[in-house]
Amino acid sequence: MSLPRNPVSIAGAGPAGALLAILLRRRGFPVTLYERRADPRNQPFDSGRSINLAMTERGINALRRAGVFERIRDALIPMRGRMIHDLDGRTSLQPYGQRPQEVIYSISRNLLNEMLIQAASQEFSAVVHFEHEVLDVDPVGGMARVRRAAPDRIVDLQMGTLIAADGAGSTLRTKLQSRGEFQVRTDFLEHAYKELSIPAGLNGLPVMEREALHIWPRGNHMLIALPNPDGSFTATLFLQRRAFDALREPDQIEGFLAASFPDVISLMPQRLAEFQNHPTGALGTVHTQPWHIGGSVLLLGDAAHAIVPFHGQGMNCCFEDCVEFDALMDHHASWEALFREFERLRKPNTDAIAAMAIENYLEMRERVADARYQLQKLLSLELEKRHPRRFIPRYSMVSFHPEIGYATATARGRVQQRILDDLTLHATRLEQIDFERAAADIGDSLSPL
Repeated sequence: MSLPRNPVSIAGAGPAGALLAILLRRRGFPVTLYERRADPRNQPFDSGRSINLAMTERGINALRRAGVFERIRDALIPMRGRMIHDLDGRTSLQPYGQRPQEVIYSISRNLLNEMLIQAASQEFSAVVHFEHEVLDVDPVGGMARVRRAAPDRIVDLQMGTLIAADGAGSTLRTKLQSRGEFQVRTDFLEHAYKELSIPAGLNGLPVMEREALHIWPRGNHMLIALPNPDGSFTATLFLQRRAFDALREPDQIEGFLAASFPDVISLMPQRLAEFQNHPTGALGTVHTQPWHIGGSVLLLGDAAHAIVPFHGQGMNCCFEDCVEFDALMDHHASWEALFREFERLRKPNTDAIAAMAIENYLEMRERVADARYQLQKLLSLELEKRHPRRFIPRYSMVSFHPEIGYATATARGRVQQRILDDLTLHATRLEQIDFERAAADIGDSLSPL
């Protein structure tokens, strides 16, 4: 059983589009990428617009499947846990897991994208057209309307099979939605984000613990910071949009930052200029139905199901899209059947991680500082030690076990949270937990994995 070997066009040469191109080229398909931006390898980083990415085992697994992980490895910075910064300046590290390999990694989105584009175009011979934006497509005729930046004109090009991986604000999805081909709903959060920076100290040394994701949880807002290879940190402030709008004057901005994050403002010398000049980014979840038009057009990654960034799974989920799509190619003789099966199998998982990402925002900005939450985190790790095949913390299932689907992690996570709530109802310390009762409940409620 094999697919027709027709050319494949990909709208969008971001990380997902570039990775998909590599996987398709490994199978021998002719692949052309169309990217509206200029070649990022020849451009300065777009400061203020990129949240550093957190790569977990799902993303790493996808890169290994594509044969490109080794070229990415040295760009990864391990983050072994969340470093919580209390308002009074005290810090505490909450490990992500309990095994040496259970860490997540910080990576620059720009650097990752450049590496994947380089691999796709040079090593795997995909054709990449920069400053080309796919505006529209005729699914029947296989022609697409493309805007070229130089010279500035619109042309019609033969597309073959077209996969839109052009991000949460997908131009192609929006156009097809306007014609009734897709039903799209975007649920925006009331919160937005703004990027700030924490430069390296003397001799390029980090001014905070390097191998951690730093969080300043403040209830209805928070600051996070992820490490960079040069010793700096990329910080992101998450705040209600109306609060961003109200902070206009320098003294208002400085007063807010000093009151909320007193231990870090001295480490951000450009904070005022960055706050005033960096754009305020929107945060939303994209729901699309369906994901494809026959066997002609498929939405993939953020173009189909963008999520908010609070579980560190946006890129990882998109990369998993790519390898799941690749795995299904061996089992279908038509593109339409492949697209239909891909959506059927993948959508329950993308819906699940979208919901978990929103839940995790409340956890990050508020619950991480709560004593009962912290007890439950310790208890989760202890129960995993005692029942490793049955009780795996939900965060660990999502981040460290790519063999467990997001939907399964969600379902088991609900059961496990009920067990944790019951066990900690009258306990304040791990020594007060009834582990015999826990063992019985886990045996009755959770099947082995």
